[in-house]
This record gives sequence, structure tokens and C-alpha cells, in this order.
Amino acid sequence: MALTKAEEFRKLFDLEGKTAIVTGGAGVLGRTLAVGLAAYGCDVVVTGRTIATLEETVREIEATGKKALAVPCDVSKKEDVENLVKQTMDAFGKIDILVTSAGIAKRHPAEDFPIEDFDQVMNINVRGTFLCCQAVGRVMKEQKRGKIITVSSVRAFSGHPGGYAAYGPSKGAVNLLTKQLATEWAKYNINVNAIAPCIFWTPLTKEVLENDQLKEIFLSRIPMGRAALADDMVGATVFLASAASDFITGQVIYVDGGTTAG
Repeated sequence: MALTKAEEFRKLFDLEGKTAIVTGGAGVLGRTLAVGLAAYGCDVVVTGRTIATLEETVREIEATGKKALAVPCDVSKKEDVENLVKQTMDAFGKIDILVTSAGIAKRHPAEDFPIEDFDQVMNINVRGTFLCCQAVGRVMKEQKRGKIITVSSVRAFSGHPGGYAAYGPSKGAVNLLTKQLATEWAKYNINVNAIAPCIFWTPLTKEVLENDQLKEIFLSRIPMGRAALADDMVGATVFLASAASDFITGQVIYVDGGTTAG
């Protein structure tokens, strides 16, 4: 029996039977997005530097009733990324969704920024994002379908006095890479979009959010008056991974409590 239009609409966000890769699956954001995708029906492959760091994420995914696979991967290393894609294809035979949440931040005054820290940020945030998109994009090209979601930041939108001379430019590069891949791969039915959060609670931002002076600087720029939570990013990610966004590509969705609004 054919589905009614209302039934079709209800299935727009259904990810049942899909396979997703989430890089940076040991981090707060990566773990949350991986579990969120599993809750909507995805089997999920998660990456981290070591298998041990991924155990909690795997348990949470499996608790939803979906399959989980942990793969050690340094996203800045081409051979690691190629192994990630191979293991995913061997286990699931397809890749429907990629979320590139692996990333790092280093904060220093621009005039004193160590070049090794600058290079590390660029290698993980830009090179790593590109390598993952490139390797998965080849699979999606053959499949003639796929959803890629990069992770950007409001720091790609404007400067900040908090020492972001590497992180901000790296996320600016992610935004333009997202648009570039979207324009190149639209003909293969591959959607490429980004989510861009404001500062959110994670061990990486603890030093900022527990410093009253720095916290005030950040929160004063967020009209909703609070830092984001990783949970705030799940809805946008599910939307961009689902059929609900089939005609949306090359976009950056700011999940920022109004930061970029004014």
C-alpha cells in the first residue's frame, strides 16, 4: 500500500537502516551526535585516536539497539582515513552519512602563537576534514547519494579577543570547503552542509567557561545568555542527515543562541 502524504512527511527524519561515520567520537560533541543519530535509526562508526577512548560511545550507541563500530583514526593521516572507510565498507557495505566532528582548539595571543600549535590546528581541523570528506565522497559518488555534515564554529563568522588566530581561520576554511564540495558533488546527489555552534560545555572549553572574566566575554555575545550544550547540536545534525534536507546543500547552520544575528 502506498504511503499517504502525511505518512511520507512523518518519515522525513527517519534514519532507519542508514550507516553513519562520526569522527571525533570520543569527544563530548562527537559522542552526543553519534548517539543522537543512532536514536533516529543509524548504525554508527566512531573514530578516535585509540579504541579505549571510544568504549563509552560504543556502549551508548548499542544501548539504542543499533550497531556500533569503533575505528582508531588520526584524521590528519591519509592512511588512517582510508582504513576507516575500508573498515566501514567491510562491516556495513555503504556510507550514508559523514559527520566530521574531530577538531581541536589552541588559544594564544596572535603575536605569540607557537607555529607548531597553529599547524596542529590546521592539520586536524582543515586537512582532517578534507581527507575524511574526500575518502567518503568517493564512496558516495559511486552510491550516487550521501549526506556530509562538517563541524564549523561561530569563530568562522567573526574575530574574537580570546586568542583564536588558528581556530577561527581553520573554521573559516571548513565553511568554504563545505560550499566547494557542495557545488562539486551536487551532481552526484551528495549534500554537504555544516553546523556551526557557539562556545559549548566540553572539557576543551572548561578553562574559558570556569573563568568568570572570560565567561562574561563569551556570554555577552550570545543573546540567549548561555553557552550551548552538545545536545543542542543533535536536531540540526539529524535534519541535515535526513531526507528533510534533500534540497539543502552548501549551507552553514549556526547553532549559536543568536550570536551571529547581531
